[in-house]
Amino acid sequence: MEDFSVFVGLSRPTVSKYFNDPNSVRKTTREIIEAAVKQSGFRPNIFAVNLNRRRSNILGLIVPNSTDPFYMALTRRIEGIAEQAGYLAFVLSSDGKPELEERALETFKSMNIAGAIIAPLGVQSLHEKLAKLGEAIPVIYVDSPLDATSPFVGTNNRQSFKLIIDYLTRSGDEPCYFGMTPVNSNALERREAYSEAMEDLNLEPRFLVPEAHANWEFEKFAFDATVQILREGGFPTRTVLCANDRLAYGVLSAVYQAGLKVGRGEGCDIRIAGHDDQPLSRYMCPPLTTVAQNYNEIGRLAIELLFDKLGENQDSKTELPANSRILLNAEIKLRMSA
Repeated sequence: MEDFSVFVGLSRPTVSKYFNDPNSVRKTTREIIEAAVKQSGFRPNIFAVNLNRRRSNILGLIVPNSTDPFYMALTRRIEGIAEQAGYLAFVLSSDGKPELEERALETFKSMNIAGAIIAPLGVQSLHEKLAKLGEAIPVIYVDSPLDATSPFVGTNNRQSFKLIIDYLTRSGDEPCYFGMTPVNSNALERREAYSEAMEDLNLEPRFLVPEAHANWEFEKFAFDATVQILREGGFPTRTVLCANDRLAYGVLSAVYQAGLKVGRGEGCDIRIAGHDDQPLSRYMCPPLTTVAQNYNEIGRLAIELLFDKLGENQDSKTELPANSRILLNAEIKLRMSA
C-alpha cells in the first residue's frame, strides 16, 4: 500500500480510504486511483488489511460437509448476500471431524473475522471453543443449534414431521422410520419428532436401524442397511420415512436392486419418503416425496441476524426475534415415490 501510494502520488490514508469504500473519495481522486490500479495491477492484501482493521469485512462460514447439496445451496445464498453488503464470506468445511472444526475456528480467529455463521457438528463439536468464539464475535448457528440458547436459524422439525406423517398415514400404511447416523442434533430431534407425531395419532413408532457410528456417508449407510433389512424379511410396514433425502437415495437404490416397485399406485410394493428436498430429489426414479427446507430463507435470515448483531441492519424490514432463534416451517412435496 505504501509503494502504491508513492506510485499514484497520493497519501496513504487517501488510498486506504478508497479501498475501504471507493465512494468515500472525490470523483477525480477515484479516477486517478482507478487508472493507477489498471496500470500497475495493484490489489491490496485483504488478509493483511483485515489484521490491521478494528472492523473486518470478512465473515466466516463453517459447514460440516461442503459436498452436501443442502450446505452448497446454503453457502451460495450467504455468499451472495454478503458480497452485496460489501463483505467476503470465507468458507471452511469441518468434513465431519471435530479436529477440523477446531482448526477452522483457529483460522478464523487469526483472520480477525467480523462474525461467523456455523453449522456445527453437534455432539462432536468442541462446545467450549465455540462458546468462546461467540463471546468474542457475533456467531449464528444454522441447520442444528449448538445448545438451547444459541442464536439459530433452521427448520421446525416437529412441524415438518407432523406434516408428512399426517399425509403418509392418511394415504397408505403407517410409516416406519429410517433414522440418521448421529452426526448432529438433528438426528435426535428428528427421531423424537417422528415418535411424537406417531403417538399423537395413537400409532406405535417403528424404528428400523440401530445407532451407527457418526459419518456423513448417508447413501452408503442406508443402502447397506436396507440390503440387510430385505435379506432378513423386509420392512415392518409398506411405507418408509427417512430422516433425510440422502438416506432415501440409498434405500431407493437397494429396493430397486431387489426388484421392488416404489410408489403409491397399483402394483407398487413400497412407499419411500424423505426430508429436506435436496436438489436431486425431484429427479430420482421415482421422484422422491419429501418435505422441503427453505434453504434460501435459512441463509437470508442467518445473515440478517448476523448483520443485526454487527449493527448493519438499520435499513432491514425483517422483524427479528429478541432471542435470535428462528424456526421455519417446511412444505410438503408430493411426488411419485409416496
